[in-house]
Amino acid sequence: MKIQEIRDMGIDQLKKLIAEKQTQAVKLRFDIAARQVKNHRQYRTLKTDIARALTILKEKAE
Repeated sequence: MKIQEIRDMGIDQLKKLIAEKQTQAVKLRFDIAARQVKNHRQYRTLKTDIARALTILKEKAE
């Protein structure tokens, strides 16, 4: 997800996005542990998306 897409979202949308990405990360972590996922780099991209969204959320909250 691009940073500009995240910046264009509202606060409520950002909170919803963060919650969705966090649940996806938990599911992906279990799938990686069970060796059901071939591409384990997806977890890294999910974590960076969550970090970007949290950063923008803090900026908008100020």
